[in-house]
Amino acid sequence: MIKVTLLILALLLPCTALAAPALPAPASGRAELQTQQLASADLALSKGLGLTAADFQDDDDLTDDPDDFELKLPEMELPDSDIPLTFNSKVEYFTRYFQGPGRGAFAKWLSRSERYIPMMKTVLKKEGLPEDLVYLAMIESGFLPHAVSVAAAVGPWQFMPATGKRYSLRIDYWMDERRDPLKATVAAALYLKELYALFNNDWYLAAAGYNAGENKILRAINMYNTRDFWEISKGSYLARETKDYVPKLLAAAIIAKEPAKYGFADVAYLPPIDFDQVSVPTRTDLDVMSKACSVPMQNLRELNPELRRGTTPPDYAGYLLKVPKGSGAACQEAYAKIPEGERFVERVKNVQYRAKKRDTLDSIARRFKTTPQVIAELNNLGKKKVKLHGKVLTVPVQLASADVASHAAKPPQVEAKAELKAEAKAELKAEVKEVHKYYTVKKGDTLTSLARRFNVTARLLSAWNNLKTRVALKPGKRIIVAKYQKKGNLAKDEG
Repeated sequence: MIKVTLLILALLLPCTALAAPALPAPASGRAELQTQQLASADLALSKGLGLTAADFQDDDDLTDDPDDFELKLPEMELPDSDIPLTFNSKVEYFTRYFQGPGRGAFAKWLSRSERYIPMMKTVLKKEGLPEDLVYLAMIESGFLPHAVSVAAAVGPWQFMPATGKRYSLRIDYWMDERRDPLKATVAAALYLKELYALFNNDWYLAAAGYNAGENKILRAINMYNTRDFWEISKGSYLARETKDYVPKLLAAAIIAKEPAKYGFADVAYLPPIDFDQVSVPTRTDLDVMSKACSVPMQNLRELNPELRRGTTPPDYAGYLLKVPKGSGAACQEAYAKIPEGERFVERVKNVQYRAKKRDTLDSIARRFKTTPQVIAELNNLGKKKVKLHGKVLTVPVQLASADVASHAAKPPQVEAKAELKAEAKAELKAEVKEVHKYYTVKKGDTLTSLARRFNVTARLLSAWNNLKTRVALKPGKRIIVAKYQKKGNLAKDEG
């Protein structure tokens, strides 16, 4: 009877040994998991099941490879969220990354988060969307309004130009509303709502579609015949960035909702953004508004990151300029007293410049006393290296130096006229005649004596006359002792 009981226990113990224990805190989860797995291996070996420790060993490559999420991690208590949270090895990989190598960046993201999260959550809630989608903006830009990707995506929600315009964000020389945290969040909410409906109310697929584009995810669904994001991620069709996008979003949400639990108890959060709005009927410089409202210029720039030129657009009647909370009424009153003609001063002129063979953004920026970033932004070049040769670029030039730069930065048609004019000048110069003055050599003349007499060098006389410097001059020989140019009739007309 005892032997039978032991046999039954031997059969049951492996199942118990292999059951997943409760997950410890992420910082020490890996070491404890290894210890528990090795203990299970020892137990299995002691029961003579024919398994080795290697069958249970947590290999380094397994947890370090973000693409490998076959390992089923034990259940852990996740924070409350209105988007579905999952904790598998891929999500665990990014929680450890944000606590380790990415800690500095993530701490900055958390610091900025409270500046924009309240406003963003209000917009998302109004559109009937989960408020925790704000963490999508966190992994997109770290809540940085001026963020620009290598693909030229811009703003806290990283809109490409075409997608931004699809959702009525204005993008031109004067402004880029992809940088406006409020308007960009409204656009992102509309886009996410469409993606959610398109992917049958699956937030993981909707988030992946936000990153890669909806068509890319639809093709992946058809290719792998599944709507399970994790299954699709096992294939090679999606880019690594998209495969990592959802687990990165989940890891960011898990940490940001309980930062102290993951070692971010000492983050200094920025205060929430709050503002009044002043209606600006005509183009107005920010420095004019700064003086009228007694508000530091930097504050106005931070509240209105969408303005690219330090001025409101000239063709935007009733533009709502954001000013610090509580100063709206006083600003509106002070602004109304400023004569329309004194609300802006033209300081910069945009000119067209055709890039030469060896031009770079740096060299062009130095030439026109601006920055490569401004030129790249003005021409939607992003951060990718672009071949500039032959490309017509818009370049801002300070009016004080516009006249100096105008010859090198004219529109293509003006530039063509300039080239024709240059050719005409070349033809005029071709009419300039070279005149030689001759001298007949007399007995006793030498190159040295003639050189002193005609105020030239002996070497030059030799060159003009194809003579060797040590050759004696023959009396009666005519040699060139002077050369000068004489303009023809056309050249005289030009002068």
